[in-house]
Amino acid sequence: MTDDERALRSRMIDTCRKMNATGLNQGTSGNLSVRHGAGLLITPSSMPYDGMQPEDIVEMAWDGTYLGRRPSSEWRFHRDILKARPDVDVVLHCHSVHATAVACHRRDIPAFHYMVAVMGGNTLRCARYATFGSQALSDAAIAALHDRKACLLGQHGQIALGKTLDAALSMAVEVEALAQMYIAACALGEPPVLPDEEMERVITQMQRMSYGLAPEGDSTKPA
Repeated sequence: MTDDERALRSRMIDTCRKMNATGLNQGTSGNLSVRHGAGLLITPSSMPYDGMQPEDIVEMAWDGTYLGRRPSSEWRFHRDILKARPDVDVVLHCHSVHATAVACHRRDIPAFHYMVAVMGGNTLRCARYATFGSQALSDAAIAALHDRKACLLGQHGQIALGKTLDAALSMAVEVEALAQMYIAACALGEPPVLPDEEMERVITQMQRMSYGLAPEGDSTKPA
């Protein structure tokens, strides 16, 4: 193991610990993978994050073979998402409470708030239910993540994607916050939904800002 790989494995463990410390996840549930070399690195199955060491992270090839400990039971959707999505390098899965509550109703989260656009479209989709660890669950996740950076998993939890560990963790935090707001809004009745045209404008603005550009129509000048 090179020093760079050891450092990456340590950052993965730190991210998992942050995931639990922020309340996004509980116990040994949830899992994390990162594109690496000719395959991926993924967290092991059923191992507490607090005691995890760099050597415990599992190295996996695209064909599903692996070195070291037994990988997370959800390795199939980690492997398949990274193969299908060259635009992302990190897959994070957790059972955050509010996102999971919405997923238990198998509901998409519509554009009740403009920040839904952070996920890449006008909905946060919920994948159909399938048994954990199964190929059917992986297939359902791939479909729900089409053109999206996150999804819910029916009666299960959420998946968040990113180019970096920090980006994937931030996306998971955003999913959980939106789910909490959506549940609160639904307590007052079904909230109105922003039209597709407005969501397209929001997505365009977000894309401009991600490239360091000012939002369209912003006439302010730097000092």
